[in-house]
Amino acid sequence: MSHARNISRRNFLKRTSTVMTGLIGFPYVVPSSALGKAGPSGRIAPSNRIVMGFIGVGGQGTQGLAGGIWAPEGGFIGRAEVQAVAVCDADARNKNRARDIVNQKYGNNDCATYGDFRELLARQDIDAVLIATGERWHPFISIAAAKAGKDIYCEKPLSVTIEEAKAVRDAVTRYGVVFQMGTQQRSSWSFRFACELVRNGYIGQVKTVTVSVGGPVAYKLCDLPAEPVPDYLDYDMWLGPIPWRPYNVGFVRGWMAYRDCSGGEMTNWGAHHFDTAQWGLGTDDSGPIEIIPPDGKDFKVLTYRYANGAVMIRDPEKFKAETGQDNGVMFEGTEGKVAVWRYTLRTWPENLIKQKIGPDQIHLHESENHHTDFVNSIRTRAKPISDIATGCRSITVCHLGNIAYELGRPVKWNPEKEAFVNDPLAERMVCRSARSPWCL
Repeated sequence: MSHARNISRRNFLKRTSTVMTGLIGFPYVVPSSALGKAGPSGRIAPSNRIVMGFIGVGGQGTQGLAGGIWAPEGGFIGRAEVQAVAVCDADARNKNRARDIVNQKYGNNDCATYGDFRELLARQDIDAVLIATGERWHPFISIAAAKAGKDIYCEKPLSVTIEEAKAVRDAVTRYGVVFQMGTQQRSSWSFRFACELVRNGYIGQVKTVTVSVGGPVAYKLCDLPAEPVPDYLDYDMWLGPIPWRPYNVGFVRGWMAYRDCSGGEMTNWGAHHFDTAQWGLGTDDSGPIEIIPPDGKDFKVLTYRYANGAVMIRDPEKFKAETGQDNGVMFEGTEGKVAVWRYTLRTWPENLIKQKIGPDQIHLHESENHHTDFVNSIRTRAKPISDIATGCRSITVCHLGNIAYELGRPVKWNPEKEAFVNDPLAERMVCRSARSPWCL
């Protein structure tokens, strides 16, 4: 093996000092921060901490930064091995609140604020970023971060289109950065154990997977009246790559209901539960071959067919009738079934929940915590529990369902080629144009 191939990524980053031209004219640089480990005392020296920036610090971004419902141990700033140095948001209220949280945590006034993510990414001292903007921004910021050599923790959903998701995957692969999708269910024991029961054949051959999530977006286009833009909001930056429209507070607060901004609950909760379904089916590197929307006759609900004969349906009513829960996933096989939701599960027969997975059986990636898994991957350069390849495939399943809904007819999908089969109209729906100057 050549000497060049023996250069670790850490050494490569140290040796690289070339400043390149980044997205839309801003410079980006490969950070030279050392990613060292704790010393003999067990303490992590400041020079060895992972330096992070936080882009999008509204509700979800603040949880990732400081802790919340699913990060009760304190988010990223609760970890001694992480040093938060910068926050970014188009809403000045958000970025100032996040800045104050960081400064209070560290007892100083060192946290920088930005309104433009490109300025944050240009900092050489930042090793990694958390991206928690609306999903319309996720692909564009992720690609810029990968080009800048930053490791990435990106909240779900990954994208608004299939093409965007694939573009992120290409960039992450090309630049060799760590990418963790914020689908934290994969770091939950209940979801992992449910999928291990399925993958090891404890319910027999899988016949049906029921996914309980909401449907597509409520509104296709925004026709709300124009209102004055508040002085705390950079509205043009907030819009980003989506078509321009006048400011309206209802649109800004309720953007998830509009197709330009979101795939609705199909991509919001779907990014979690379709992801779990893919995990349990063992199709993280594949997907369905046919997607059939409800037709009021033979198909009452959205139906996905897989090459192995398994069928996946979006059927909240069935899931609630079986479990009493609103959101979750249920696998039904020839010898039993298992349902899982946050954060517990139920099995049929009941004693299946006590099953021990043998040492020679399939054991899925075990993670004590989703944030910790990302930090560990930065240290080791190992693949995280929910990497970009997995995230791309899972969000594709969500988008395929939306496309079938929008077309109102079945579509066939080739998961190997990641393309529709003889369907030019459906193929045109895998992408969209972005508002200038933004591009993938």
